[in-house]
Amino acid sequence: MNFKQKTVMIIEDEADAAELFSEMMRLNGFRVIKMFSSAPAIPMITQEKPDVILLDVMMPDISGLEVLRYIRREPELSAIPVIILSAKSMPSDIRTGIEAGASMYLTKPVGFQDLKNAVQKVLNETTTE
Repeated sequence: MNFKQKTVMIIEDEADAAELFSEMMRLNGFRVIKMFSSAPAIPMITQEKPDVILLDVMMPDISGLEVLRYIRREPELSAIPVIILSAKSMPSDIRTGIEAGASMYLTKPVGFQDLKNAVQKVLNETTTE
C-alpha cells in the first residue's frame, strides 16, 4: 500500500494558536505548513496544493474570507477542503464563512478531538469523489 503523508496548511497569525494547531495535526500524522500571514499564503497554496487548509478569518493583511474566496475561484485549488478556525462565533459570521466556501467552520478555542474529527470528515468527503 502506497501511503502518502497528507499535508495540512495552517494560516494563522497568532503564533501560539498556529503552534497548537500544528502540534495537533502532527500528532495525527500530517505534514504541516504554517503561514502567519495571508498574502504569502496564496502563492504557497498554489505551489503546495495541501490536502486540507486550516484558516483563520481575522488576519492582519488579507482577510481569511478573501483567501477562501480566491481558493474557490481557482479551478486547480477549488476542491481543497478549508476549515475556518475563528474567534468570530456569531451565527452571521459562521453563515458568511460557509457562504464564502468553507468546508467547515469551527470557533476558537478548538479542542484536539474536535479538530481531528473535522479534518477527518472533510478529507473523507473529498476522497469519496
